Amino acid sequence: MNKKAFFYIDDVIWVFRDLTRQRPQSIFDHHFLKPLKQAHDLYGAKVQLNVFYRTDFFYGNDEFTLADMTDVYKTEWEEASDWLKFGFHSKQEFPDYPLVNISYEDAKGIFTDIYRQVCRFAGPSSMAWAVEPHWLPVSKEGCQALRDCGVKLISTTIGASSEYNGDPASLPYGHAGRLLQNRQPETKVFRRGTRNTAIDNSLCAYNHFEPEMTHRMMNTLEVVYDPELDVHFKRLGGGSCLNLIPMEDLEAELGQYLENEFVGLGTHEQYSYPHYFSYQPDHNDRILKACRLLAENGFTFIFAEELI
Repeated sequence: MNKKAFFYIDDVIWVFRDLTRQRPQSIFDHHFLKPLKQAHDLYGAKVQLNVFYRTDFFYGNDEFTLADMTDVYKTEWEEASDWLKFGFHSKQEFPDYPLVNISYEDAKGIFTDIYRQVCRFAGPSSMAWAVEPHWLPVSKEGCQALRDCGVKLISTTIGASSEYNGDPASLPYGHAGRLLQNRQPETKVFRRGTRNTAIDNSLCAYNHFEPEMTHRMMNTLEVVYDPELDVHFKRLGGGSCLNLIPMEDLEAELGQYLENEFVGLGTHEQYSYPHYFSYQPDHNDRILKACRLLAENGFTFIFAEELI
């Protein structure tokens, strides 16, 4: 079987601030990037870093944007671009669901800001053309804007959707407000079916698969083409989220996917940082172990856009 794995890390921004201020000799001297290089060298990993344009003041007023990122490592990024790329994620971490009702102009503007800076400090070869959006849902206008910016593939939410019942208490964390602000006709709710039960009731938008489509293509190499928008859709995070899986459970968790054609494996930057309130000291070890398990079981790592 021709088995493929896509590995991505969401919410990436702090590493750029560190590199700019600390100026290590190599980008791979940094504690976040070093294990990614090890995973590539040892197991053939390809990694997509899904980036924010700027830090969020939730963590303090020490604002940093991609426009502040040093370009002294441009050659090193370019040389690594065959296995390490940057993907669009969102402008910043908060609010939740930033793209669910986004306008065409705003989506295009944020993507352009990120792309322009990636080209400046890492070169155009370092940009990925598959998108794992922050919180996933993107409006129809947002999907069209991303396509017009050159995006080839957009990840999806999955599950049975329904219309919002009008009860704000049916959604967590004030997410009803996110649903209603600039609400688009395609914005609905769905049951996520996640380990993180607090967000099991979630929002979805244009990039959503109902159960029939999900069962047909989940864990396979199939992608879905949308002729109206001229873009492809696929659930890219169909495997596991490493920051939700304790190290001792990782082998059993990944075991359920090892006979699949496709595994999407993700995690988040924050869990590698000691100052983060949910820091996981073994987070980097989880990354290495997961990549080893996939490689040993016959998976070849790809960038998601290679599925098209």
